[in-house]
Amino acid sequence: MAGLLRQRDVRLIVGAVGVSSVGDFLLWVPLTLYLQHTTGSAIVVAGLFLALWTPAVVLAPFAGWLVDRLEARAVLIVASFAQAAVAASLAFVLDSTAAILVLAVLLGIGFSVAQPAEFSLVPVIGGATARLTEINGLVETARYTGATAGPLLGGLLAGLGGTRAAMFVNAASFLVVALAGLTLRARRRAERAELEQPDRLRDGVVILFRERTLALVLSVVVVSLLFMSASISAEVFFVKRNLHVSDFGYGFIFACWTVGMTLGSLVIARRVRAAALATGALVAVGVQGFGLGLPTAWLVIPFGCALWFVGGLGHGTKNVLARTLIQEQVPSRLHGRAFAAYNGLRNGAELIALAAGGLLVAVIGARTTLALAGAIPLLAAFAGLALYRARGGTEEIPSSSAPSRLSA
Repeated sequence: MAGLLRQRDVRLIVGAVGVSSVGDFLLWVPLTLYLQHTTGSAIVVAGLFLALWTPAVVLAPFAGWLVDRLEARAVLIVASFAQAAVAASLAFVLDSTAAILVLAVLLGIGFSVAQPAEFSLVPVIGGATARLTEINGLVETARYTGATAGPLLGGLLAGLGGTRAAMFVNAASFLVVALAGLTLRARRRAERAELEQPDRLRDGVVILFRERTLALVLSVVVVSLLFMSASISAEVFFVKRNLHVSDFGYGFIFACWTVGMTLGSLVIARRVRAAALATGALVAVGVQGFGLGLPTAWLVIPFGCALWFVGGLGHGTKNVLARTLIQEQVPSRLHGRAFAAYNGLRNGAELIALAAGGLLVAVIGARTTLALAGAIPLLAAFAGLALYRARGGTEEIPSSSAPSRLSA
C-alpha cells in the first residue's frame, strides 16, 4: 500500500511540474506578443521578464527560509492559489501596462516560493538516491514537455487574439497545481530539534558552497549558464543567417535539442551511479557546451542537428544530476533554502547572459557568440573535472541529508 501511495505522489508531483511549465509559457508567449503589439517597446517587453524573474533572485533567501520553516506542501498550495488569483486578474488589466508589470512581479514572488517547495518535496517522495535520480528525471521531462507544448498553445491563443483567454487558462494551470498539492500524501515539515537550531536567511547559499564537491559542481554549472544562456539571443540569427533555414527548420533544430534533453533526463541520468553524480554532472556540462558550440565550425544542417541533439542530452542529464546532488549533499532541513538559492543563482546568471548575449551578437556576430557560448562551458567542465580528480574524486554524502527525518 505504501508503495502505491508513493507512486501516486510521484505522478502528482511530476504532473504538477508539467502543468506549471505549460502555464508559464501560456503567460509569457501571449503577454510578450501583446505588449510588443500594443506598446512597440522592447524596453517594456524586457521589463516583463525582469518582473517575472527578478523576485526569484532577490527573494531567494527569504523564500527558501519560508519553505524550510513551514510545511512545504502547504506552502506550495497557498502559493499556487495566490498565483491563480493574480493570473486571473491579469485578464482584467490588459489596458494598463503598469498594472501588467505589477502583477507580473507578484507572479514572480509566487514562483520564487512555489518552485523550492516543489523540489523540496521530491526527496520525501523519492527516498533512495537511485530513486531520486529517476524521479528528478521524470520531473525534468515534465518541465521540457511543458516548455514544448506551452509555447505552441500560447502562440495559438495569441494568434487567435485570445490574450485574455490565455490568462484565464494560465490561472487554471495554477489551480491544477494547487489541487495536486492538496492530494499529495507526502509531508515535509521541520521537527522541533531542527527549529531550535541556529537559523539564517543566507544558509541556502552558504550550504551550497560549503561542501567542496557540491561547490565545485555548482560553480561550473553557474559559469556555464552565464555563457550558454547568451546563445538564446544568438541562435535564431545563426540558424536563419548562417545556416539559411526556414522557420520550420528553426523549429526542427530546436526540437533536436529538446528531444535530447528528454532522453538525457529519462535515460542517461538514471544510469549514473550515486558515487558518480559529481563526475556525471561535470561531464554533462562539457557535452552540453560541445553540442552547442561545434555546429558553428561546419555550416551543414544535418551536422548541426546531430550536435544539438547531443548537446540536449548533456543539458537534460546535467539538470537531473545537479538537483540530485543538492538533495543528497544538503541537510534535509535546508532543502528549501538550498533550492531557492540554486534557482536564484540560475535566474541571475540567465538574466545577465540574456542581456550580454544581445550585446555580443551586435558586436561580434551570432556565429562567434554561439561558439563562445559552447566553448567556455566546455573549458569550465574540463577545469572542473581536473580539479575534482586532483582532490581525489570522492563524494561523501552527509548523514544529515537523509530524508528519514521527514514524514512521507
